[in-house]
Amino acid sequence: MGDSADKPAHGPHDVPPWVLRAYAVLADGERGAVVDPEGRIVWLCAPRWHSDAVFSALIGGGGYFGVEPADRWHVSGGYYEDGTLIRVSRWVTADAVIECRDALAMPACVDRPVLLRRMRVEEGEARLRMTLDPRPGFGAGGMRGLRLDGDVWTGYADGLRLRLRGARGAACEAGSVLRGDFRLRKGEQHDLVLELSEKESTARLDADRLWARTEEAWRRAVPDCSGLAAPRDARHAYAVLRGLTSSSGGMVAAVTTSLPERANTGRSYDYRYAWLRDQSYAGLAVAAHGPHDLLDTAVRFTAERMLADGDGLHPAYTVDGGPVPEERGLPLPGYPGGQDRIGNRAADQFQLDAFGEALQLFAAAAHHDRLTPEAEQAVTVAVRAVERNWRRPDAGLWELDERWWTQSRLSVVCGLRRVAAVLPGRTGQRCADLAEAVFAETRRRCLRADGRWRRAADDDGPEAALLTPLARGFPPADDPSNAITRRFIEEQLADDGYLYRFVHQGIPLGEAEGAFLLCGFTMALATDHLGDRAGALRWFERTRAACGPSGLFAEEYDVRQRQLRGNLPQAFVHALLLECAVRLNDAATLPL
Repeated sequence: MGDSADKPAHGPHDVPPWVLRAYAVLADGERGAVVDPEGRIVWLCAPRWHSDAVFSALIGGGGYFGVEPADRWHVSGGYYEDGTLIRVSRWVTADAVIECRDALAMPACVDRPVLLRRMRVEEGEARLRMTLDPRPGFGAGGMRGLRLDGDVWTGYADGLRLRLRGARGAACEAGSVLRGDFRLRKGEQHDLVLELSEKESTARLDADRLWARTEEAWRRAVPDCSGLAAPRDARHAYAVLRGLTSSSGGMVAAVTTSLPERANTGRSYDYRYAWLRDQSYAGLAVAAHGPHDLLDTAVRFTAERMLADGDGLHPAYTVDGGPVPEERGLPLPGYPGGQDRIGNRAADQFQLDAFGEALQLFAAAAHHDRLTPEAEQAVTVAVRAVERNWRRPDAGLWELDERWWTQSRLSVVCGLRRVAAVLPGRTGQRCADLAEAVFAETRRRCLRADGRWRRAADDDGPEAALLTPLARGFPPADDPSNAITRRFIEEQLADDGYLYRFVHQGIPLGEAEGAFLLCGFTMALATDHLGDRAGALRWFERTRAACGPSGLFAEEYDVRQRQLRGNLPQAFVHALLLECAVRLNDAATLPL
């Protein structure tokens, strides 16, 4: 993506794009919204993650919900309230200081998102402008029948019903857009409550009550992280993971679709689905801290999918366990440099490492005495699937062409050994025997004579994915291949303290793609596993600096331009930040 100023000039569109680091995200587990620095909600799918967008201005589809100062001469900022995804946008004009507090109401209803916006003037007097322009179907349609009933606006479109409270003085334009101004003096506040529902709703749109319930839900959801490295960032990471996790247990990889990893290369994907690998990473990070609720939800969702699909396990599902739709394009301009797409073709791949990560997750649950009977059955199903399929080529962690990827086999061995340690008897022995068989063949095919692990059986190149099993404690720290492989990866794939995935033939690292933030955090864990705490902390601190002002991480980081790349917030990056924060202190130890 090319260079871009932090604050864009207004162009021909109502909602100009910003660099990705400038955006913030709201989420309640069932859906997510993206907020730009001017106070516009430019992305929201309703009623669920994989539904069509109602606000899609982020990717050129039109539709947004704006609350912003009428005075164009202002600077913007903002912050998240600690341990929540309640976002406070803050604007300073020539005459006033204004805050707008935003949240998706919790506890969430699956079929009924409720968006809360509370405006307050901290200093001076201000005029705020509201624009509500819902366009369901990724901008294809508009709301119809907008009318004011008492103090609540109502409307409908494409199976959705809208109710907005707090904008009695707004005017309806073109039959589908509401606009209104609010004048507030110091200390005054004004609430807007927007509900989008699949059914006729009579729920109370009481702002005070909804805010109180939302605040309490966040207090209950996010545990104390004061004893960890970077405690505030750890709590924020936990809040992100909670916000991305549905009541059905599935955790989306990211809130958005089609934010490009590299400009005009076709690398734009839909991440509004639950990848079992990512879900396992999140569960393992939470398990490292303690037996919190997100561990249980990860185990439940993963076990359900394993029991339902066995050998035919898909890498990704909708958050309610359904199939991911086929990838298709949208007739929209897209975020600059990107191509709009929904659906994801990776969901039909065979990815062996997903079984290994799931087994590690189940073992972590057993360590905390949280392995349910269903999850124990899922262990048996996963072991059988590995027995039948571990010799097959697979698409691997990066979802590339099917090959005999080393990391996939090492992750499986790690998972089998973890299970063998916590489930004695026939199941444990079976896992131990299978682990030895897989490891012996993987060593034969993928370990070079000089002690370095190959990227794949037919590829000697450097591969940051090999750090993943090492970060989990396998092979053991005294195995000489660990230090040799880690050093080679650092020599070949590191730049300015950030780490890339692998070498793209003939293209310099920073030109092929951004640094991969998951890899930086796994490098920190792997380095610590080898006994270098100072080196691990350097990797941790450098990688956690690669976020925007909102503290959100995308998948990639453009080292030269210091910009985020790809969809956000990327769940597995936040998961690994949390795990690093747990492990990189003197009391931390690797799990069984």
